[in-house]
Amino acid sequence: MGEFDVIGIGNLNYDIIMLVERFPEFHEKVSAKSAFFGLGGAAANTISWLAHFGLKTGFIGAVGKDEIGEAHLAYFKRIGVDTDGIKVVDAPSGIAVAMIHGEDKRIVKYPGANLMKEVDFDYLARTRHVHLSSNPSEVIVKVVNFAYENGIEVSLDIGEAELPVEIEEKIDYLLMNEDEFRRKFGDLDLSKSRAKNVIVTLNGGGALLRDEDGNVYEVRGLSAEVVDSTGAGDSFDAGLIYGVLNGWHLRDAATLGMLLAYLTVQKVGARAAIVPLEKVMDIAEELGFRLPFDRP
Repeated sequence: MGEFDVIGIGNLNYDIIMLVERFPEFHEKVSAKSAFFGLGGAAANTISWLAHFGLKTGFIGAVGKDEIGEAHLAYFKRIGVDTDGIKVVDAPSGIAVAMIHGEDKRIVKYPGANLMKEVDFDYLARTRHVHLSSNPSEVIVKVVNFAYENGIEVSLDIGEAELPVEIEEKIDYLLMNEDEFRRKFGDLDLSKSRAKNVIVTLNGGGALLRDEDGNVYEVRGLSAEVVDSTGAGDSFDAGLIYGVLNGWHLRDAATLGMLLAYLTVQKVGARAAIVPLEKVMDIAEELGFRLPFDRP
C-alpha cells in the first residue's frame, strides 16, 4: 500500500477568466461583465478536490520563482497536498487566459515553468494511483510504463496530447471527452480502445463507460445553468477517481464525477465549487443519488 492515495502530474497555472457578452472581432475591444483570477491546472484541480475529500495526495509539477509559484505551494500545503514533487525553477509560472461566453470559450496559454517539470520516480513509487492530465506524450509513456511495472493504478485524461498506442492497454482508466474520442477512434465505439476502462464525457451531457469486462454503461448528466465550464472535466475526474479508489462500481464513480462537474459549472473558476466530502454527500442526497458513501 502506497504512502499516498493519489499523486497528480500536470500543469500548475494561474487562470485569468473573463465572462463576455460576445467575443471581440479582429482589432476590437470589448468589456468583460465579470472577471476571475485564481489558481488552476487540470491535474491540480482534480487533486484539490481529492485532498478536500480526505485522500492522501501529492503532486508533480513545476512553478516559477514568483508570487504565482508561491501561491500554488501555499494553497497545496494549506489543503494537505504534499509538494515535495513540485520543482521551483528559474522561469515564470504558467498562465492561462480565457474569455467565456456561455458554453463557448477562447483560451490562450503560456506554459512557462510547466515545460520544466521533471518526474521524480522515487516520489511516484510512493503512491497507489497516479493521475495524469495536460502532459506531453513522452511524459505519459514514461509514467504509464513505470506505473505498470510497479503495480500503480493509472488514470489518464488525455486532453490535447496524442494517445501513444504502445501504452494504451496499460492504462487503467482512460478519460476523454466525446470530441477527443471521435478524433482518435472515428466514432463512439468504446471497444476500439485497448485501455482497461474507458470513460467518455458526452457533448450533450452525461458519460459513456466501458469497463474491463466489456460492459458498456451510460450515465446521465445533470441540467445546470452553465456560468463557466472551466475545470468541469477535472472535477469529473476527481469524482471518478474517488469512487474507484473506494471500490465503487464504475457507474457510481462516474455519477459522482457528474455531480462534481455539475457543481463546478455553476461558479466562475475551476476550484470555486470545491467543498468538503460531507457537503457533497448532502447534495447527492438532496438530488436523489444513492451513492455508496461511507458515512461516519
